[in-house]
Amino acid sequence: MIGLVLAAGAGRRLRPYTDTLPKALVPVDPAGDGSLTVLDLTLKNFAEVGLTEAAIVVGYRKEAVYARKEQLEAKYGLKLTLIDNDKAEEWNNAYSLWCAREVLERGVILANGDTVHPVSVEKTLLAARGDGRKIILALDTVKSLADEEMKVVTAEGKGVRKITKLMDPADATGEYIGVTLIEAEAAAELADALKATFERDPDLYYEDGYQELVNRGFTVDVAPIGDVKWVEIDNHDDLAKGRDIACQY
Repeated sequence: MIGLVLAAGAGRRLRPYTDTLPKALVPVDPAGDGSLTVLDLTLKNFAEVGLTEAAIVVGYRKEAVYARKEQLEAKYGLKLTLIDNDKAEEWNNAYSLWCAREVLERGVILANGDTVHPVSVEKTLLAARGDGRKIILALDTVKSLADEEMKVVTAEGKGVRKITKLMDPADATGEYIGVTLIEAEAAAELADALKATFERDPDLYYEDGYQELVNRGFTVDVAPIGDVKWVEIDNHDDLAKGRDIACQY
């Protein structure tokens, strides 16, 4: 099993940082000098749970990630493979994850490149392996939800029933935080579902690919992460929260 980071996004709401950097390289250190980024935190988590390799899907401002590749490898003791997404500025991330379909065949812990979270999330997912579970989503069942969150409805013994931003928050079991454990056995079916998803509409999310799997009868499981501090960084308010959280990890 290896790590996988989706870091192809532009993050236009984080300008001026993202005029020259992909969202995953926006600084989250308190000083804002670039010594710590979401990508740093994620790779650190991967190394802490014993992974020795990771792949990073790059697209927008990918040259910034290429420039830091050797430094990141040395800093976290990980062998890194960069995967180019040629449509990063045109299509949404269902296609981005599909670009890593060969990596999925090794089994991965997938993390979005804009999610600041503690290593306890990866540990929770690894502890939930077994009993035939092939895809396990990290789920926050504590946080109060609003319209923007990626909401999940589960059913006892059946896993995920629905995953979308487009639902009444009151109906949701919790929020998917952007970290998933994907076993190698799920790779082919997930890749096919992602392809069907972006071919239907290239603006769809990879979570819509998860929904496609569920609609086909595939069981997608969840693992509640407990009461932990994390944030998805979409804008400058989120960035301020991310910096507060990052200094704790």
